[in-house]
Amino acid sequence: MKIKNVMSPRASVIHFDKTVVEAAMMMEAQDVGSIPVEKNDKMIGMITDRDICIRVVAQRRDPNITTVEEVMSEGIEYCFEEDEINSVATKMARNQVRRLPVVNANKRLVGMVSLGDIATKVKDPSISHQVLSGVSHH
Repeated sequence: MKIKNVMSPRASVIHFDKTVVEAAMMMEAQDVGSIPVEKNDKMIGMITDRDICIRVVAQRRDPNITTVEEVMSEGIEYCFEEDEINSVATKMARNQVRRLPVVNANKRLVGMVSLGDIATKVKDPSISHQVLSGVSHH
């Protein structure tokens, strides 16, 4: 089964120079915990709810002026919409991530796939177990 059959087809990006408040508002509105960060039409990282907690709140930075680029997790793992679910599950487990952006052949963002998507849409429970085990491993 291809990842395009289980991914969430809607995905947003946030521009690198937006504020952390804007990122948090996007997360709330979309009910997500991470958003890919875009700069010069390329994904350069992810900002997560954990990034906001650890790198903004815990460090007492002002979220109204702190930019997404200052606190995002740099680099980005992604998968292609034509990738097989097994290979994506392996990548998620290996990289200890619960969500991956999904891109098309032109590397344009077309969706997001999460552990929840795999757990609820894939009939083989060993695949979601693989991701969860990898993500939970310290």
